Amino acid sequence: MDWIQELSGVLERYQDASASNASDSAHEDFDQVARSAPPAAIADGLAAAFRSEQTPPFGQMLGQLFGNSQASQRADILNSLLRTVGPGLLAQVLARHGAADVAPASQGQVTPQAAQKVPPQAVQELAEDAEKKDPSIVDRISHAYAAQPEIVKTLGKAALAIAMAQMLRKQYAGR
Repeated sequence: MDWIQELSGVLERYQDASASNASDSAHEDFDQVARSAPPAAIADGLAAAFRSEQTPPFGQMLGQLFGNSQASQRADILNSLLRTVGPGLLAQVLARHGAADVAPASQGQVTPQAAQKVPPQAVQELAEDAEKKDPSIVDRISHAYAAQPEIVKTLGKAALAIAMAQMLRKQYAGR
């Protein structure tokens, strides 16, 4: 039995889900889905939530996730954004947010220790710029968080409902 069959009862509740009709059990349902669904399916759902007009903008949602992330995850996110926006814009945004001393290490990477000093608002701004420059950043960030369901759940039930609706649509479209 594949994961979609195993979770069909849960996912079918999200067939017509939107931010306005998100189930009160979305957090628990997402836990169940995250235990069985492959990371790629979770990433697809998360990317749909990031792009949805029914949720806050990508930058705002990423800032929220970043604020709830551990140091190593924060560094991974900042380094993904760095690769998209470049070191110059990174330095400008960090300076505006009081984190001018957070510079990429000699290898051109932000360390976990430095990432801890970056406020979520700076990541929100960087994410907005990165998305304009390269919209595929949404997919890369989605893949980075796909293995972090506890952090993803902090986005709230509307985003989770949209993510699970997308997972269901994509799985049935592929059959």
